[in-house]
Amino acid sequence: MLNFLNTNLISQIQPFRGESRSEWLAYEPEYDQQYSVPSSTQPIPTPTQPINASQTPIPDPAHHHSDSLGRNSERSVHTNPRNRRQQSPKTTIPQTENPFEPTENPFEPLNLISDSETYETRLDDPDAVTEQQHDEIDPNSTPQQTHDPATETSSEDLLWPIALRKGKRSCTQHPIAKYVSYKKLSPHMKTFVVNVEKESIPRNFEEAISDPKWKQAIEEELRALHKNGTWKITDLPRGKSVVSSKWVFTVKYNPDGSVNKYKARLVARGFTQTYGIDYQETFAPVAKLNTIKVLLSLVANLEWPLHQMDVKNAFLNGDLEEEVYMEVPLGLRSSDNSSKVCKLYKSLYGLKQSPRAWFGRFTRAIKSWGYKQCQADDTLFIKDRDGRRTILIVYVDDIVLTGDDEEEITMLKKNLALEFEIKDLGSLRYFLGMEVARTQKGISVSQRKYTMDLLQETGMLGARPAHTPMELNQKLTIRPNATAVNQERYQKLVGKLIYLSHTRPDICFPVSVVSQFSSNPQKEHMTAVYRILRYLKKTPGLGLFFGKGDSRNIELFTDADWGGSKIDRRSTTGYCTYVWGNLVTWRSKKQPVVSRSSAESEYRALSLGVCEGMWVMRLLKEIKAEQEGPIKVWCDNMSTIRIANNPIHRDRMKHVEIDRHFIREKLEAKVMDLSYIPSEKQAADIMTKSLTQGKFEGLRSKLGMINIYSPA
Repeated sequence: MLNFLNTNLISQIQPFRGESRSEWLAYEPEYDQQYSVPSSTQPIPTPTQPINASQTPIPDPAHHHSDSLGRNSERSVHTNPRNRRQQSPKTTIPQTENPFEPTENPFEPLNLISDSETYETRLDDPDAVTEQQHDEIDPNSTPQQTHDPATETSSEDLLWPIALRKGKRSCTQHPIAKYVSYKKLSPHMKTFVVNVEKESIPRNFEEAISDPKWKQAIEEELRALHKNGTWKITDLPRGKSVVSSKWVFTVKYNPDGSVNKYKARLVARGFTQTYGIDYQETFAPVAKLNTIKVLLSLVANLEWPLHQMDVKNAFLNGDLEEEVYMEVPLGLRSSDNSSKVCKLYKSLYGLKQSPRAWFGRFTRAIKSWGYKQCQADDTLFIKDRDGRRTILIVYVDDIVLTGDDEEEITMLKKNLALEFEIKDLGSLRYFLGMEVARTQKGISVSQRKYTMDLLQETGMLGARPAHTPMELNQKLTIRPNATAVNQERYQKLVGKLIYLSHTRPDICFPVSVVSQFSSNPQKEHMTAVYRILRYLKKTPGLGLFFGKGDSRNIELFTDADWGGSKIDRRSTTGYCTYVWGNLVTWRSKKQPVVSRSSAESEYRALSLGVCEGMWVMRLLKEIKAEQEGPIKVWCDNMSTIRIANNPIHRDRMKHVEIDRHFIREKLEAKVMDLSYIPSEKQAADIMTKSLTQGKFEGLRSKLGMINIYSPA
């Protein structure tokens, strides 16, 4: 019986593809197609879709046990004479309409009978039936053997691979429902989350044009381009190059989660442009996400409102100075213009010069209304009127408004509507893939939907979760004869994880490590990437929390892992900054040079962290936010603190002379206050090395991260 149980349990797990345990646990999604494991097809449950029996079938051991040739064999307990028992007759049990009643929370996993209990009941006691079944069986009836053609295996069927004959197997070992719940959400937030989950984005033009709502969005975009005089269809002059184009689709949501607009955007492939011919200057600032997090900390403490606005066809407001030609886009192509091109008169998304043209016009308009451009972040605009502040920050065509001057905010909305085609989206709920939830205690920011989409795309929804994003003391390196993996796929995954780390400081260090091998990824590196995904499977809704507090200080934690890289023995810098008690910035970065001592690596980390603290202090000063005292800097290396406080320069520190003078200058000017903190309480330690589960979870809580979607 033990051999039989092992065979069936292993059949429910992902196929073993490696010689080591780590390779088995971090399987790659391409195995799904080869072995038909439906982890990539497991749907994301929503509160409106209760789990039913069809989603979690109990496997039948008779159908999963097979010999080496793939033929269905009898159960071992029946073929073994010593274990042979009298077989019970087959009985037909009537099925109810819904055998598994949903729990109060649809995201709670069903309390199904365990695998071991099921197998033991079937093997050790074939005559066992439930009380309900016993009542429905006539004891005087004669057992009849039924003929089931579905269980018979013909000789032709044996020619097919076993994976095709058995079909797809469902994985219920680690359902995503165990790690996501909407029970803690308010009714409004729950409605918003459910509505966001319902919408899917087309992957290409052909898929979009077949859907009426997206077809209408494409037609609206083409009408807007024509109305704005964006191009003129003409012949291509000799010696001129042509820029291709593509369609990009997105969804704009209302504060309640309902769809505000299905947005189709025509994007030019600007990477085919040539400098000096198709464009000149290209630089255009984009709002720093660190600035947005600083604003969220201020808004949570000062209880300011948050408004979101969207500029329709923002880039069409800029005029082109260069002569640019583009292919006729999909949706306008016909036999009449097959050999013609579009001569552009207005800037278009994707062109090298488009962001600069749009931002130039927006800046001129906003300054004419009395706003001052911030020097710490060029996309931040501030207006101070009688001690009341209004703050605007723009990220391409998305605008966020806040402040304590409601009258000025209302006036600014009217001015923007007159100057540009603006749509007011109400309170900030969904911004750049980040979900914003607000209560009286503070603001929660997470990328739950982005994480769930990433897990579904990579086929990791049914994978076994990991407690930490990186194995303890794991050191990645490049092996000469190691198996290479798909570079494009590896870079795509790492890029998505980098964007996810904007709200997930807990994965900052492992993402920094795996990104160092993007040019030559190997199987070991891909395994580390999937380890991060398995950790995200356990905590998909984890995010930052900006709460209200009494602190008005800037705190900075700096740390370094001396010689952590096995390839070149360079150290890793880690720091994190708190503004008014909330985490706003963090970083994990490999140092550019080799450090000869741990004190030297810690000193370099201290210098980089202080630079970040200086930027935050300058930003708060321009916003005219209150700050009590100097920047409080915490370091867990006593040698570094002694070197910083020692006014005498020693020869052994001459190779870090600039950093030493920089730190000394800030200490003497009372800009910063350097203090010691034990390594157990060093919050930046999570940015420099892999840790045990207990220490990792303890430091993660110090970062102020919460999971409002936790089922517990």
